[in-house]
Formats: sequence, C-alpha cells, structure tokens
Amino acid sequence: MISTYEPASKKIRHYSANACLLPICSLYGAAVTTVEGVGSTKTRVHPVQERLAKCHGSQCGFCTPGMVMSIYTLLRNHPEPTSEQMIAALAGKYCHFLICRENSWVLLVFFLFKVSTRLFSTDEFQPLDPTQELIFPPELMRMAENQPKRTLSFHGERMTWISPVSLDELLDLKASYPKAPLLVGNTSVGPEMKFRGVFHPIVIAPARIPDLNVVKCLDDGLTLGAACSLSVVKDILTNAVVEFPEEKTKVFSAVLQQLRTLAGEQIRNMASLGGNIVSRKSTSDLNPILAASNCMLNLASRVPEVRENALPVTNAGMRVLFEEGTDTIKDLSIFYGGAVSTTVCAKQTCRTLIGRHWNKQMLDEACRLVLKEIALPGSDSGEKVDYKKTLIVSFFYRFFLEVSQSLKTMDPCHYPGIPMEYRSVLQDFKTKMPQSIQIYQPSQSPQDPVGRPVMHQSGIKHATGEAVYVDDLPSVDGELFLAVVTSSRAHAKIVSIDTSEALKGPGVFDIITAHDVPATNEFYYSDDPEIIFARNKVICVGQIVCAVVADSDDHAKQAAAKVKIEYEVLEPVILTIEAIQHNSFFEPKRKLEQGNVDRAFETVDNIIEGEIHIGGQEHFYIETQSVLVVPKGEDKEMDVYVSTQHPAIIQEMVAASLGVPANRIMCHVKRVGGAFGGKLLKAGLLASVAAVAANKTSRAVRLILSRGDDMLITGGRHPFIGKYKVGFMKDGRIRAVDAKYYINGGCTPDESVLVAEVSLLKMDNAYKIPNLRCRAYACKTNLPSNTAFRGFGFPQSALVTETWITGVADKVGLSPEKIREINMYKENEQTHFKQKLDPQNLIRCWNECMEKSAYYSRKTAVNEFNKQNYWKKKGIAIVPMKFPFGLGTRYLSQAAALVHIYTDGSVLLTHGGIEMGQGIHTKMIQVASRELNIPMSCIHFCETSTTTVPNACASVGSAGTDVNGMAVKDACQTLMKRLQPIINKNPKGTWNDWIKEAFEQSVSLSATGYFRGYNENMDWEKGEGQPFTYFLYGAACSEVEINCLTGDHKNIRTDIVMDIGCSINPAVDIGQIEGAFVQGIGLYTMEELKYSPEGVLYTRGPDQYKIPAVCDIPEQFSVSLLSSSQNPYAIYASKGIGEAGLFLGCSVFFALRDAVTRVRNERGLKKTFALNSPLTAEQIRASCTDDFTEMVLSPNDLRSGTHSGTPWYAQ
Repeated sequence: MISTYEPASKKIRHYSANACLLPICSLYGAAVTTVEGVGSTKTRVHPVQERLAKCHGSQCGFCTPGMVMSIYTLLRNHPEPTSEQMIAALAGKYCHFLICRENSWVLLVFFLFKVSTRLFSTDEFQPLDPTQELIFPPELMRMAENQPKRTLSFHGERMTWISPVSLDELLDLKASYPKAPLLVGNTSVGPEMKFRGVFHPIVIAPARIPDLNVVKCLDDGLTLGAACSLSVVKDILTNAVVEFPEEKTKVFSAVLQQLRTLAGEQIRNMASLGGNIVSRKSTSDLNPILAASNCMLNLASRVPEVRENALPVTNAGMRVLFEEGTDTIKDLSIFYGGAVSTTVCAKQTCRTLIGRHWNKQMLDEACRLVLKEIALPGSDSGEKVDYKKTLIVSFFYRFFLEVSQSLKTMDPCHYPGIPMEYRSVLQDFKTKMPQSIQIYQPSQSPQDPVGRPVMHQSGIKHATGEAVYVDDLPSVDGELFLAVVTSSRAHAKIVSIDTSEALKGPGVFDIITAHDVPATNEFYYSDDPEIIFARNKVICVGQIVCAVVADSDDHAKQAAAKVKIEYEVLEPVILTIEAIQHNSFFEPKRKLEQGNVDRAFETVDNIIEGEIHIGGQEHFYIETQSVLVVPKGEDKEMDVYVSTQHPAIIQEMVAASLGVPANRIMCHVKRVGGAFGGKLLKAGLLASVAAVAANKTSRAVRLILSRGDDMLITGGRHPFIGKYKVGFMKDGRIRAVDAKYYINGGCTPDESVLVAEVSLLKMDNAYKIPNLRCRAYACKTNLPSNTAFRGFGFPQSALVTETWITGVADKVGLSPEKIREINMYKENEQTHFKQKLDPQNLIRCWNECMEKSAYYSRKTAVNEFNKQNYWKKKGIAIVPMKFPFGLGTRYLSQAAALVHIYTDGSVLLTHGGIEMGQGIHTKMIQVASRELNIPMSCIHFCETSTTTVPNACASVGSAGTDVNGMAVKDACQTLMKRLQPIINKNPKGTWNDWIKEAFEQSVSLSATGYFRGYNENMDWEKGEGQPFTYFLYGAACSEVEINCLTGDHKNIRTDIVMDIGCSINPAVDIGQIEGAFVQGIGLYTMEELKYSPEGVLYTRGPDQYKIPAVCDIPEQFSVSLLSSSQNPYAIYASKGIGEAGLFLGCSVFFALRDAVTRVRNERGLKKTFALNSPLTAEQIRASCTDDFTEMVLSPNDLRSGTHSGTPWYAQ
C-alpha cells in the first residue's frame, strides 16, 4: 500500500500498487506498507490476515499477500465498502491456483466481519478496529508541508531518473533528451523494459508537476491533468455524475463505463490518463470515447512515438447530433480503437451520412461504408481480422439501437424506438458479488481432527507474507544469478555461439554450455532424449542453448541478450497435425477396442462424424520455475532448493548431469507456489542447468525464470484433435464409436505417451459404449515439449466424448441430458478395458445435481428468457463425470514417511508429498493427530527432502494424500504399538508422561512408514487390465448468458455435486473442486496459446494470455459433497480430489453451446456446426450468424459457423 500526503487538501491517499511495476524512485515522500507491516506472527496478525487464513482463502499462498494488501487498502479508504468497491479491489487479481478459492473466499472476507458459515467459526475472529491502524509518518507530513519542491535526480549503474517540478523544466528536459520516455505509472515503459529488453538510459518522471495534476470544473466540462491516475479520474467523474445534470454527464458516464473494466484497481492506481491516451494508441480503452466526445488534448510539446501494446481489443466511441426536432443527422463521430495501429476516425462515413434519417436504411449504408473505410491489415500474431470487422459493425448497430431508444424517450409519438426483445443488449454484463454455498456432512466425534474443515497449516504465514518460497531464501555468500539463452529457431543447426560481448558485461562470471556438463546432458527415458543444453542443433523455439552467470539477475539477463547464435535452418519445421504427413510420432501408438465396431456400424439407424480441436493451456503457476543450488564444499555435495513436485527426479537428474552418486545431492522443498503438473521433468532440466553452473563456478547459483521465459520454455497442456464416428439408434442409444486422438507432444517425449494412454482409458467418461475403437497418437513437433497438466488427458478426451453426445442429441431431436441418461453406466458393468465398475454414486451425483440445480424449472425459465430477448440468450447444460483414480502401475504410487517423537512430547513429521496448495501437509498432520491421539498443535512438518524420505514418487494424479496418508498412518501405528505397553501400565498418564517413560526404557521414538502402492496394471497388448483403484463421480450444471453482438458471456450459476468419499478436510477439498472447476472454465472458454508460423509463442504473459478472474466466477456457485459415500481403498475412506473437478468446467462450454444453438435455431440455421475449445468470444460471435457476420465472413465460414484457418495448436 502506498500512502501520500497532499498539503493543500490536508488529505492522505492510500492506494494499492503492483510492486513489480513500481519504481523505487517514484516513492520519494511516500509511505510504503507491505504485508509484513500489516501484521505478522511475531507481532500481531491483522484481522484481514486472520480472516483470510481461517476462512480458507489461501491455498498455495504465493499470491495471498497481494490479496491481503488489496483488501487492507480498501478498508483503510472505505471501512464499510460497497459491493462494487469490493469487486473493484480484486478485479484483475487472478491465479490459476483455485481462482475461485483465492477470490470468492477473499470476497467473502469483507462480509465475514458480519456473517458466519459452517466451514469456520467467527467467534474466534479479532474485531476490525480502524483506530489501531498505522498512521502516516509525521516526518513525511512535515517534509511535504515545509520543504519546497525541487528537481530530483537518481543515478544508477546504467540509468538516470529525473523528476522535474515545473512544466518549463519538463520541456527543457525533453529538448535535451528527446528519446527519454515520460514515465508516470510505469505500466507501459516498465513491461517494455522488463519483457522486451528495451533500455532507456534516461527516464523523465513528471508526476510531481502541479500543472499535470490539475483538476478544474468548468462550465463546459472538466479539465484533467495528464498525470492524474486513472483511479483519480474515476473518482472525479463518479462525483461529477452525481453533482451535474444528466444531460451534461453522458460523456463522463461513458468514460466511467470503460474505466470499470480497464485493467485492475492496482494498475488503475498507477496508470495515468495521459499515458493511456498517448502510449496505448490503438489499444486505449479511452481514446475512441474521448475523440467521439470532442474532448480537447492540450499539448505542451511534441510527444515522440512510443510503444505499441500487444493486447489488441476493438472498442468504439460514437456521437450523433440531430437537426433540432428531427432524426436528421447534423453531425456524426465514429472512432475505433484496436482496429489498426492507432485510434481511427471513420471520417468519410460520417460525412456521407450527414443529412440521412436515423433509420434502417442509414444503418445498412453505415455498416457497409465503415467496413470499406476501416481497412484492417492481415495479422501474423494470431488475432482474427474477421472478428474485429464483425465487432466494428456490431458496435455501430448497438449505437444505432441506443440512439433509436433515446429518440423514442424524447418524442414517443414520432419515433417507435426498438422492439422490447432488443433492449437487453443495451445493458452490459456487470460483475456481481459471487454467492457461494458449500455443503458437507460432518460425521466424526468432536475430538477427531479428521473430517474437519481445518485451516491450512501455512494459512496464517501465507497471509502475513512469512511463508518462504525458493526466491525468498536468503542470499548465500558469493551467490551468482543465472539467465538462460534460448533458441530463436524451431528447427535449426547451431553454426556458432559468440559469447564475447556477453563476457564483457558488468558482473558476468561465466557462460555455461553443453561442454560444461560433466556427465549426462541427454536423458533417455524413452527413444528420444530430454536435453539440458542444446548441443549441435535446436528443435524448438525456447530450447536452452547456454546460460550466463553473473553477480546479479539484471547483469545476467543483460549479458544473455548479448549472446549471438548463428543458425542454419533445417527442414521440416513441424508445428501442428502436419506431423501425420511426416509420420512424426512418439512411440508407442496406443489403441483400445471392445466389441465388433464395424458390424455395429452396419446395424445402427444413424451415423455422425466430426472432429473437435482443443487448444493447449499454460500452467500459469504464480511461482515460476525456481531453483537455488548451493555447493557444500566437500565430497561434491550440493543442496538443491527447488520448486518441484518430484524431489527424487531432481536429485536423480542433477546427480546424473554432474556424474556423482545421488547421495551427494540433497533436494529440499518447503512449499511450491502452484504446479499443476508443470514442475516435473522441466524442473529437473532447469535444476541441472543451475547445478552444472554451480559445479563449474564452485558458487551458489540462483535461477528464477521470468514469466515470459517460463511460458516460452516449459510447455503446457497438450493441444488435441479428436476425430470421431458415432453410430446410434433412433431412440438415442449409442451402439458404436470409432475415435482417433492426435496430441501435440512437442519436441521431446516428456509425458506425452502417458497422456495419450490416459486419454484412451478415460475417454468413455460416464457412458457405456458396447462397441468401441479408439486410438491415440502423440505427435512429435517443433514446439516446446508439452507435459503433465491437471487431468492428464482426461479433460481433452472427455470433451470429445461430450461433443459427440450433443451431436447425437441434435440428430435424434432429444435433449443432451436425455442422451446422457440413456447411455450412462447404470449397473455393475465393465469399462472398455474390462475393469469392473459400480456406478451407483455416479447416478446419485447426477440425480442430486438435477435436484439441487432445479434443472428442469430453470431450463423452462431459460426458454422464456430467450423468447423475450433477441440479442442476448441464455443456455444451460448438465454434465456427468466418472474420473478413474490411479497411476497405472504399483511402483508409481509407493510412499514413505518418517515420524520423530521428541522427549518434550512434540512430533516432527515428514513424508514424500509436496505441498502445492492442496493442503497435503495439513491433511498429514490430521492423520498423525488421529493415529497418535494428540492435538494437531503438537505436530510439526518441516520440509520434504530427499535426506529424510528417499525415492519418493511424484506428487501427481491426485494421489498425494492417498499414498502419503497411508505411509504416515503406518509410521504412527508403529510408534503406538511400541508405546502401548507403557500406556497400558499407566492409562491415566499424559502423552508427555508416556514419552518420557518410553525414552527411559530405551524405546525408539522414531519410525518410518511405508505404503507399497496400489495394485494397478494395464496390458496394452491385450487392451485390458486394472489401471485404476477406484472412481470419483460428479456432475455439474451451469447456466450462462451470451451477448450475440459481441460474443461476450457471463457465468450465471453453477451447481456441483461430487463424490469424494469421506473427506479428510472438507474446506481444502471443496477449495480443490472450486478451483479446478474455474481452471476448467479457463481451459474450455478463455485461455488461448498463439504461435507464429515459425513456432514463436506470442502469448508470453498476462497481457496476452488471460486466465479466469473474479468476473468469471459464477454469480451463484454451489458445491455439495455426496453424503454417505465410502471408499475402502484409500486412507479413511477418502478419495483423491485434486484433478477431477477441472473437467466439470466443460458444463460452461456446453451451456454456451446451448445458447448458441438457440440463437441459430431462432435464425433458421438448422445445419450442424462445430465449436472448438476454448470457446472464446470470437468463436461465439462468429457462430451467432446475422446480417453483420454475413457482411464479413466467407460463405464457408457461415456454413460451418466458425472462422476458417485457425491453427489447431493456437486454439
């Protein structure tokens, strides 16, 4: 939180800001409050921190301090905030880690000063007392009042920061340094320098100039200084709308509407009005409105050309003036932003339309004129020109409707206005406070910790900022920083590497290449290797070629940018499904078959064929790949502190690369700031890079990837094409399916074949298919290798299945839910790989979801809404889920634990599981507490380490609690068996009495626990086996509303029922379900990875790659855990829950499909149409065919209802 004092008004302003964008030089005279200053465990935990932790608002915890500071700042400014203020404070805050858990619960924190819920008790909360907050430092107040303003200059190693105090001085500085950027909020210059390597030796910061902060109310409007922040502008306009007559504030209201959705509160607090106007060019949300409103821009000097942001969003500002008493156009302004390189005016169109009447003929002419005038260039950056063209005319049509309605309001006798069913489109979607319900059934005794919604073990530390992640570790004496140099070619021979300029850089210590690897540089886990450093050729853009180590992170990155690599391009460059043409696959290819598929196709009534493209997904864990390697100085020992899901593989790969035994490498993991499957092999390769550097330099080496490098290097969820042929009867019974899956594995195998196998094993989802043939191919391409991701193939193959389910429904004229019910598993049966299945809980989940969601009554209400609204439509869908649990083979699910009891009675627990936010350590403490029959407060977990638990399997596949819980239970039971004779002799003694006596009797107070793993197997030659131990079941019903003119949508309501057995910790488990579901919304409706034809990733940060935020959480969100569910195979009858909920996000996809189908049916478009994933606004708009899309799209596009030419890997 930044606090500033304004002497003239005697007011203190508090605002939240993103620390990564905030230059320290800009804080002269300001007070800075960090999360540690708000409260800590050493002093006093602040009520905001306490509530967020105790209300289960934290999971991985990496972004929790930011949440705390946003809430804290809001409450400092508004002790009784409104709903809109609450939402604004967290808008723009997003995290792939349970966006819902991190946000919906956080939003509820505001209410928790007043309400209660079953998952926590408000009785123990501290009251919020505004009088106890930190005061603004008096010395800063005196300095602001008494010291005259003077120019400030700060000189760094390569940069100079100058902050003038007068406009004249600013003009002189610009004359002297014409290329120096003007920086107020740093929201443009900062990212440009950080992510694009742009360097400015001199920066001019004019924020302290009074003339640039002026606010004047005049008769003809407002005058605002260019340095006013967007938040200040928003506040000023909000007050003006209240104070002035409505006819004088229409421009203010239009600008306010844009400001509400422009970035998040933290960015608006920093970004300036002038900066948004000048530097954002085409992507400015404000320019079209300001231009259309005839706003005046006063320039004191000529501003140089500056950056062009990589976030193209089409927007518009329009104004019309009529001849008095008529609908004849006297003056017209039409401006568009995001269309081309700058905000453009459709001048010719406006001139032509002057004198026309405001009617449908004018509308048709205007649309055709503006499309002709605003010529959009072709794009190579993944954006769709057709979508922008459609929006250009759609925006004008909405303006037409709004003006037509206003004419009727002014003179209802002469102007008919617009039809009632058109009016809803004039109202934009607004983000409402999410309302969530969580239902579970407690069943244990009051003393039993298992089954209780216990707070996350690190929750308080997350909220106070005291939780330690890799980059929080203190620097080691002599520590070096590492920056990687990556390939800029997708497939090329390395001709030469010139490091001469890089080695001359300040602080550079050395350059590390493949020649510096003492032993293994290529790891052959299959026929194709995983590679640390490229040696002779590169096979994707983003492959690590070499690395620079230097005395600071900045020096390392500066030097890395100076490494020159000469390439000789090799052919072919394979990026997509063209891998089929080149027979480029990772082996083995897999196939499953049951029944007689070909004969079944001969006997069915109908057959449909189709395909669906499913885009990839970036893990977007908030803590990027991070490692600190510390040589211990003797015996070639090294400590490796790393953010990983698999310490044992890190140990194995580092040891192999250095040519030392594994017992010399000690791998430590305290906690991980999100992983989702992305911190396995890739983390091992990056740890090996750092370890080779540490070995060569004999110094500690720290490697923390930037967000852009992380996205470029690491890969993500596999893009997927599903091709299907389905045979079925007239009554909807599906008799035969033939499916092929092609997954884009990238340039190395990683986990691609396993993902292909899982996609086949889980493709049936909830349905019995008597005759089935499915094949999967892992394509070898020249993209960064894709890897494990939450769900591991199931979210893709099951979406394909649900797609042909809806296709069958369309063909036979039944509803999708009827087809699902007809074909659902109903009794004890076998899967297509001959594993037994009892679907009782599947049917229970389906029926309960139907009931709790009131599906049929809401479907009726949706139908009624759609009859009354033409340009907005609702859709509703309900989807079942069967999620098999298992890792396919026994050795992958073995686990171990180590439990020490100390003579004071305290217990130290460790196991092989990794805490990634899923609460595994909390659950293990609950298990130990039950088994030892002592309070959880007596038990401590320190870290996961290869020194305490060797050879631990990866924390993947939702199995962490299952397998490690068994091991912890085993260790604790061993200890209790040893203690039992002592307890029997002194049954009234205390725990401490028994431990003291045990020690005096030389009874060992340390025990290991072990779990051999589940007896799982799969014979791919026979196509049968038992690769899974048990099944989770669930169902989700979602309702959405779409805007047919823009393709935008909002998620109105979701109801989920999940069978997770007997939950060990309902608060944590419900959080896993909610978060996975919202991550699924991202996969199926939002998140797009875009590549160039040369294989360069365009979407390398939050500007270009959008994951769910507060506005994407369903307005009503209910999660119920199925009651009376038992699971005899897992710890305490629980079930592994981490992954399953993600697939249920497709209920939103199919609700959107339902809405689009209703649009097309209403418009007489009866032909089948294809929708791919993610189902973005662009695709929704193209599918809602109307006069405006016909003006833009080709006949082929109109027939299919989609855009043409979208590359499958860029979906």
